[in-house]
Amino acid sequence: MITPQDACVQTEAVCKLAPIVPVLVIDDVTKARPLAEALVAGGLPALEVTLRTPVALEAITEMAKVEGGRVGAGTLLTPADVAAAKAAGATFGVSPGATDALLTACEAHDLPTLPGAATATEAMKLLERGYRVQKFFPAEASGGAPALKAIGAPIPQVSFCPTGGVSPKNAMDYLSLSNVLCAGGSWVAPKDLVAAGDWKAIEELAREAAALTA
Repeated sequence: MITPQDACVQTEAVCKLAPIVPVLVIDDVTKARPLAEALVAGGLPALEVTLRTPVALEAITEMAKVEGGRVGAGTLLTPADVAAAKAAGATFGVSPGATDALLTACEAHDLPTLPGAATATEAMKLLERGYRVQKFFPAEASGGAPALKAIGAPIPQVSFCPTGGVSPKNAMDYLSLSNVLCAGGSWVAPKDLVAAGDWKAIEELAREAAALTA
């Protein structure tokens, strides 16, 4: 069983591996491992596989075999999701929001998790439970970098990984904030390049994203 405090230490370490955490929707499990290899080779070792497709759990298992990678499960919604993600080999979790039942399950299954918050109240509730590392979601729809900066002023104890609408055009707006550890982005693994198996192009996108610094 993991405590919220220990979970934060581990999720913070994951967030500090690279400025961008790829947010991945995997439709074809045969693409999972080479995709992970390309992203890791490009300098993005922390990978979030969203539980939005029938093969997502299999994809996590395949990606977990890639040396140097840290594979997590995104879109955790229920305790059952947490158990399945852990069994598949996920080493961290990400959720769009947070409920007591979900957080309790993450703690019970020893799965360090990045819980989602979009408002100061949500951030405060998570902080009260011990979660000082959170996901700001949906980032752009919730006011973008200006909103996250405003939340950080009265709640500097919390660090965030903004996700949702983050792109090469606005990534630095987030990464330059003192309360941002990294950002989640899907642009490093475009569906067309994944479908075509163009791993070199994806590796290059990953390398460009890995070079983003505040």
